[in-house]
Amino acid sequence: MTNNPVTPELVQRIEQIVGEGYASTAPDDLEKYGLDEIEERYRGAPELVVKPRTTQEVAAIVTLANKHRIPVTPRGAGTGLSGGAVPVLKGIVLSLERMDQILELDLDNMMITVEPGVILADMMRAAEAKGLFYPIDVSTLDSCQVGGTIAENAGGARAVKYGLTGDWVYGMELVTPTGEIIELGGKRIKDVTGYNLIQLVVGSEGTLGVVTRITFRLTVKPRCSLDLLVPFDELDDAVSLILELLRREQSLVAMEFMDDLSVQATERYLNISLPHHDSRAHLLLQLDGMDEDGVWRAAERIYERLREGGAKEVYAADNRLTREKLWRARRNIAEALKAQNTYVSVEDIVVPRAKIPEMARNLLELSQRHGLVVPIYGHIGDGNLHPTPVSGDRDEGTWARDLDAFVGEMFHVVRALGGNLTAEHGVGLKRTKYLPLTLDAATLSLMAGLKRVWDPNEIMNPGKFPSAVEVAA
Repeated sequence: MTNNPVTPELVQRIEQIVGEGYASTAPDDLEKYGLDEIEERYRGAPELVVKPRTTQEVAAIVTLANKHRIPVTPRGAGTGLSGGAVPVLKGIVLSLERMDQILELDLDNMMITVEPGVILADMMRAAEAKGLFYPIDVSTLDSCQVGGTIAENAGGARAVKYGLTGDWVYGMELVTPTGEIIELGGKRIKDVTGYNLIQLVVGSEGTLGVVTRITFRLTVKPRCSLDLLVPFDELDDAVSLILELLRREQSLVAMEFMDDLSVQATERYLNISLPHHDSRAHLLLQLDGMDEDGVWRAAERIYERLREGGAKEVYAADNRLTREKLWRARRNIAEALKAQNTYVSVEDIVVPRAKIPEMARNLLELSQRHGLVVPIYGHIGDGNLHPTPVSGDRDEGTWARDLDAFVGEMFHVVRALGGNLTAEHGVGLKRTKYLPLTLDAATLSLMAGLKRVWDPNEIMNPGKFPSAVEVAA
């Protein structure tokens, strides 16, 4: 695997490409760009941080790196939770933060074209100012860059109705690991000309190249949106109703879940109070539509069914302040747990929706067996849970040992229930070693073969899946 050092001569050549001040070997920069939001035990150590402004600069840097077999780790805002942007084998961190322009908002084709460093919330606001809508709503939307959402195929709260990031990507410009600039897709709604390479790049976590421009499809902005907070004493009751409502109601956009530990942690962190905070399950539902009366009629039907099905209460948030309070609580759970514990591990499992109660019971049993506290929250409408073990008073070594034992057993249960290791956070550095638990040898070999074709010198985000699995095997 590629691991040649960055020489002073190479630094000088790259400085000539990007300009003074945009190639750094300063210790503070190397430390800052050596990790993302994953635990610090996964920290990396780049030798050079580079901030290109144009696709041509990216291509020139990658060409040099490939020639000299220097590792390159593409990076967005560093908000990832899998270690995908951690430079495992040193080399160059290629930060795309300066490529931050919204290039075109095409109203006729309902497409928006942006550079990868654009903040997701800024892109969403630009679309909404023209009456259009980009629906992928992740918890870090005010800080994450759209390139990172491409790398991880981000999902978020609205996946129930609107799918994942990849469902909205129609075109991209890509710098390959050998330095070529290629165009994939475009503004065409239908196109089956050859392999769908866009969808291969989406979710590839920077291992197949550097995305330097993206064209997203937009839709019409809903005229009405409504949120409901619904506490339950039993998760089984909540899931049973969710499955029923999904079969009956087309207006449901998001179905979020928070357990009592998660709710109480975010209450302390934000200094707020939510009703029935000791309930085992809180659901946060969102409805939207073009007809306000129709949305309210759907809400009334849902209200009646929830009350019949065991909900302790149904709270409607139909004004901006109340809605912001609810979603702020949901989006800040991970930050709350980090603020209140020395170590946390945000997991990202996915199981068939009907298996969520069984998965939750297994998580409780596992947490008790390993003596861990494990708050659970996530996207119950698409089977994506975020169990988040916290360290308590453990020291780092004890925490790492107990966590690894818990996670390994958890993934075996996940697989037995028809699930998998990650739904939206990605494999990254954190989950690579667990891939053989859920992917067979033939599948792993095929993926490693694709990587070799795209990146023959293995310079692009090396030390991650699939190369690391192949080497370990």
